[in-house]
Amino acid sequence: MPNANTDLIERFYTAFQNRDAEAMSACYAPDIQFQDPAFGVLRGREAGDMWRMLLGRAADFTLTYDNIASTGQTASAKAIARYTYSATGHSVVNEIDSRFAIRDGFIVEQTDVFDLWRWSRQALGVSGWLFGWTPQMQRAIQGKARKALRDYRQKAATS
Repeated sequence: MPNANTDLIERFYTAFQNRDAEAMSACYAPDIQFQDPAFGVLRGREAGDMWRMLLGRAADFTLTYDNIASTGQTASAKAIARYTYSATGHSVVNEIDSRFAIRDGFIVEQTDVFDLWRWSRQALGVSGWLFGWTPQMQRAIQGKARKALRDYRQKAATS
């Protein structure tokens, strides 16, 4: 049965499908905490800026989602993002399980879970196949993602 929390998550994913990072960010509380295997923990405006950066450079991007469920002030959903990874030109199909905490009609926590080794095999090719499962490679992936976000935020602040 639909409720305000499932409607919020539906709005978030519809904006994601439409590549509308502003509408996605509008679903977040100012003190949002986002976490995923690629970026680690992001807080506040960092989370919205991550979506602005990713959707701004996504090529051939599509998203499907389903299984939105809500109990109390929590929600969950499954999504599949398909896109071309800009750094290598490789196609990626990323299957994501998301969990949300909601307060006062806004998402205050989002945790996205996906197989980073599977992602790295698709996005990085041979190096992902060989080393994507290692903690060192996973730290390198997260470091590169965080650096890209820092650079994006710095450029946005000066323009």
